[in-house]
Amino acid sequence: MNAGWRVATLMLAVYCGLAGGGWAGRVQADPAVKNRTYFEQRGEMIWEVATDQKVIALTFDDGPDPAETGQILDVLRKFNAKCTFFAIGKRLAEYPDIARRVAQEGHELANHTYNHVYFKPPISKKQVAEELVLTENEIVKITGRHSRLFRPPGGMYDETLVEISNTLGLKPVLWSWHQDTRDWNRPGVWNISQKVIRNARSGDIVLFHDHVYGESQTREALTIILPELAKQGYRFVTVSELIGLSETQQAKNRRNLAF
Repeated sequence: MNAGWRVATLMLAVYCGLAGGGWAGRVQADPAVKNRTYFEQRGEMIWEVATDQKVIALTFDDGPDPAETGQILDVLRKFNAKCTFFAIGKRLAEYPDIARRVAQEGHELANHTYNHVYFKPPISKKQVAEELVLTENEIVKITGRHSRLFRPPGGMYDETLVEISNTLGLKPVLWSWHQDTRDWNRPGVWNISQKVIRNARSGDIVLFHDHVYGESQTREALTIILPELAKQGYRFVTVSELIGLSETQQAKNRRNLAF
């Protein structure tokens, strides 16, 4: 099945489930607390990974941007850093050539909803499905394949959002709590860079933005962060690569080889 048909099939499955009550029996209130620990243990969401390798995943939200994304790509290329861009669907439709460059230069393009919707509980199943599918359609047009990851704007989620995104083959990805640079608020190049450098740990997922209101400080901060962390022995990988290097995934690989 090609990528375009896969997205269409997923969309049909989602709407059939919504219309026919197919999810009614699967997404129900549960008295148990459904928090980070719960979803991480089930492998349904990710904030960071445990790994013995010196790897970090830098991520960028809210693009593509006609100026900022290209400037960031230039810096990443200079330091041979591969990253993940959580893109807005309507911006993908508006700036497909920039998004195409992201993919062509070896970075990962992932889902950040079509309209940058903050999914405040109680979350609408229909709205989540529409936002994710519309964005997947744009990603497929650009890359020829379905993405694997999804970041909910603002980090807002509940069990319904996790269930729907997992059903669509998308793992929700947030970020290391100690690696929120708040670069969207333009706190200063030094503050952004030191936030990342001083808190760097293997398996981190760092939150940046490649589209902000006003003059971005992210590109300049990266020119400080990348060489310093590289000097410390860190490699910069996509989130999917990071997941593959996690202790959990490595253990699965060893079990498979044993058989």
